[in-house]
Amino acid sequence: MFDRLQDKLAAALKKMARHGRLTEADVEGGLREIRLALLEADVNLSVVKDLIRQIKARALGADILASLTPVEQLTKIVYDELTAMLGGAELDPKFHLGTGRFVIMLVGLQGSGKTTMAAKLAARFKSEGRRPLLVACDLSRPAAVDQLQVLGRQVHTAVHAVADPAGADPVRVAKDGLASAAKENLTPVIVDTAGRLAIDEELMAELERLKAEIAPDEILLVLDALTGQDAVETAKRFDERLDLTGLVLTKLDGDARGGAALSMRAVTGKPIRLVGLGEKTDAVEYFHPPRMAGRILGYGDLQTLLEKATVSFDEAEAARLEKKLRKQKKFDLDDFLAALKQTRKMGSMKQLLNMIPGIKISDDQLEQGQAELTKFEALVQSMTREERRDPRLLNAGRRRRIAAGSGTTVQDVNRFMSQFKQMQKMTQQLLAGRR
Repeated sequence: MFDRLQDKLAAALKKMARHGRLTEADVEGGLREIRLALLEADVNLSVVKDLIRQIKARALGADILASLTPVEQLTKIVYDELTAMLGGAELDPKFHLGTGRFVIMLVGLQGSGKTTMAAKLAARFKSEGRRPLLVACDLSRPAAVDQLQVLGRQVHTAVHAVADPAGADPVRVAKDGLASAAKENLTPVIVDTAGRLAIDEELMAELERLKAEIAPDEILLVLDALTGQDAVETAKRFDERLDLTGLVLTKLDGDARGGAALSMRAVTGKPIRLVGLGEKTDAVEYFHPPRMAGRILGYGDLQTLLEKATVSFDEAEAARLEKKLRKQKKFDLDDFLAALKQTRKMGSMKQLLNMIPGIKISDDQLEQGQAELTKFEALVQSMTREERRDPRLLNAGRRRRIAAGSGTTVQDVNRFMSQFKQMQKMTQQLLAGRR
């Protein structure tokens, strides 16, 4: 979402420091370009003005103007101010659940991804060792209850729902859900509420009544990051009636300009707690302002990448693979398949590459790389177990069979095997270095 903004900010910072040392004229010209980049990205005008004012005050300081490395210091200033705008380095987006009752009420407009986010939250809590309960209180949208039940099965989470939503009272459903959670010792309880295509009095009255009856610990507004500045206005109106505790942004992996996401915290004063980065139930992250500012400026996000690896990787499988490599001193095609499957659990290739500092890859290159990996996986799966364990068996006849079985060509098989040999050499070198 922030690719274009990232490129424009990098160009503006580089241009500001093109003479080695800064002048006030350089700063003024660069800030003009940063202002335009932010406005083009759909960042709120008042937020842009405040941000530019803060950057300018620091960038014109005597220590910056006299510095021999102005571009590094300018980048640090922009990073600090972006972090502050997004909520500050001290913001902890995680939930302090404790051991007792904890209720999260999700609210938002229809189509914002609220029901899917409820399931994503449940999956996140399960990965943290919790036993959540989903409560289906969206009784106005056709099939909303069915959708939550299907998602609940996908994430292996219990769902409290009424058999016949027609005419049912969402407050009664919520209270029964809380009672069921207390009986089964389930927490946190995630309540999925009704939405509308637009904010109306009936919707808000129902949500206010629900809040009064179940006293949620968190009221999170789920917003579609693709809706632009309309999302900011929606957040204001929900907050006026419900006193929100935080925001959740969905579809942050989309192609929109992303400015609304950057504006949200500064305009509403409410912290962004979570972001959705895809359709899969594990495609959700806690929102850390310093990490997001780093992504926008091209720093990457190694900390989130490490957390993803910790959650996604099967420790037993990783230990088995390490033990095998140490013993046999070789990396075979079964190991390649296992490593590929483990990596895919962490998310899309684009998401992972965006977290690595210094990696800049076009969508075309990314698509080509993903297609190559898919092709390679099909090749390996078309081999017999013996061939995967001992690629030396792959004579011309076997390679023709593998190409036919995987829908590729013999040239594809030859190219992959050549690259795999290089991978084996690198693995052996790493193992030799760790003795």
